[in-house]
Amino acid sequence: MNPSEIQSIKQRFGIIGNSPLLNYAIQVAAQVAPTDMTVLISGESGSGKESFSKIIHHLSPRKHGQFIAINCGAIPEGTIDSELFGHEKGAFTGATDLRKGYFEVTNGGTIFLDEIGEMPLGTQARLLRVLENGEFIKVGSSKVQKTDVRVVAATNVNLMNAVSEGAFREDLYYRLNTVPISVPPLRERGEDIYLLFRKFASDFSEKYKVKPISLTPDAVAELLRFQFPGNIRQLKNIVEQISVLEYENRELDATKLRSYLPQEQNRRLPMLLGHDNKADHNISERDLLYKVLFDMKKDMNELKKVVFDLINPHDTNTKGDFLKEHSHLFGEVNNFEPRPFQHHPENKDNYIWSVNDPQDFDHHKVEDISHETEDEVLSLESKEKELILKALKKHNNKRKYAAQDLGISERTLYRKLKQYDIEEV
Repeated sequence: MNPSEIQSIKQRFGIIGNSPLLNYAIQVAAQVAPTDMTVLISGESGSGKESFSKIIHHLSPRKHGQFIAINCGAIPEGTIDSELFGHEKGAFTGATDLRKGYFEVTNGGTIFLDEIGEMPLGTQARLLRVLENGEFIKVGSSKVQKTDVRVVAATNVNLMNAVSEGAFREDLYYRLNTVPISVPPLRERGEDIYLLFRKFASDFSEKYKVKPISLTPDAVAELLRFQFPGNIRQLKNIVEQISVLEYENRELDATKLRSYLPQEQNRRLPMLLGHDNKADHNISERDLLYKVLFDMKKDMNELKKVVFDLINPHDTNTKGDFLKEHSHLFGEVNNFEPRPFQHHPENKDNYIWSVNDPQDFDHHKVEDISHETEDEVLSLESKEKELILKALKKHNNKRKYAAQDLGISERTLYRKLKQYDIEEV
């Protein structure tokens, strides 16, 4: 199909744009239109799928027949069979008269089934019979009726995922997907966004009897950057809103245009790998980092607390002062601040010790402190060994109870026994 034929179709059906993806979709629709093949149109909500169903119908031999567009998601599950296939009088409560369904009414025409993924499984089985044999049965009847209807379906969801989840029949999917047409989202159509903006601005200018709105170059760039999750429908609504509200200044700059664009695009930002949407979304990245550090240092923090409490149980000094005094044991830092981990209330006495200001590091000073307190270190280690020996003796070498008495884990006690080369006492 040459470009002039595609342009002619665009003018006839009011399609604006020159995107290659859009042109290809139009070409496929025009080529399949003269046949009776079933077509499945896929695309996001608001991208213009119904326009393609009209192209297929009006360029087909059925163009003089009836065309009906049905939104499967808008019909209640209890009545959709009656709507599509009709019902007999008295078939169910409220069925006071005989009713013809859409497949009977549009015999010789085209039915456009929008949002086909929302169709109930029972109705899907009935639709498959129509596609396979051209037969249907009214609700409350046992008589098989014939119909000659072309079906064009559309969906904004991934039907293969629905098939794998058991929400859509696999045989119906392959029967509908004889010829697939993919309608591109607005964000993938480039300059078409601005062309559509100008078209809608002109339309609303005539509708509301006002001067058409326009955009400065920086506003055009801002418009083209916006993702438009609602596609053409969203763009049209935004242009109408601006056309009505901007009485004085009809030319918008980027700042003014931005005030009309919804701030929803943060949902397209990358997520943390392994992020669970069911988890507490209020946990910050800093808290997650603290949790990792807490898990890695848990045993060491337990030992710090126990040693401090046992050696100086009545000291009013803070743990930070104690750690500064024995910095050679707990890291080469000289300015500590206790930060309780918020998401472990059962461990309120455990702290993550962090540096207030990296500029406060003085490694030479720390080395001096280490040399000056060497004797204190030996004394501290001796005291720790002595306490462990007393606990083991008290509990007859039962490590589990000795560890509980010391307030540390059994694994930490085992490691200390290896460190101090302690055997049974």
